[in-house]
Amino acid sequence: MNTSARGMRVLVTAGAAGIGRSFAETFADAGAKVFICDVDRKALDAFRAARPEIGGGIADVADSRHVDGLFDAATVFLGGLDVLINNAGIPGPTAPVESIEIGDWDRTIAVDLNGMFYCTRKAVPLLKEAGGGCIINLSSVAGRLGYPLRTPYAAAKWAVVGFTKSLAMELGPANIRVNAIQPGIVEGERIERVISAKAKALGVSFE
Repeated sequence: MNTSARGMRVLVTAGAAGIGRSFAETFADAGAKVFICDVDRKALDAFRAARPEIGGGIADVADSRHVDGLFDAATVFLGGLDVLINNAGIPGPTAPVESIEIGDWDRTIAVDLNGMFYCTRKAVPLLKEAGGGCIINLSSVAGRLGYPLRTPYAAAKWAVVGFTKSLAMELGPANIRVNAIQPGIVEGERIERVISAKAKALGVSFE
């Protein structure tokens, strides 16, 4: 199997830690030129110090103006685009639906779904200009299962699947592949916060 990505130009959202960092480092180690964004300045600075060959900048994908700036910077650094990895996402609130604040619902959809749209609409002209490419969207196992107490997150991740399937058909003739990945539980601080919040909502011990 050919695992070389030499010459590829790759943009990873939320690439300073977790799954996004794994994507960025794996592509870079395989020879790709990589640019990442993140909302966490401390994590981004630490990552850039460890991997100075990888470009990066601060951007909140839920803000279309940030996304415009992200693509301006990424295009200058990369010289084009071959792969977009829509990795940015937040877990959203863990609570019964009647207790979820409207702002928490809106923020979850804004990051997990709208941000993916904002990035994709900027990426597609660049991918077409390159003669084709690949878009990888991060859904979740929540995108095929119901998640009690996690309705905003599950709704967004189901929507990602529909977004991906539609784009795969729309962009296939332009030689652009669009796929979604549906990870399960990934060890780290984020899942610990989710479990803690769920325990609190259920009135049971975190342990």
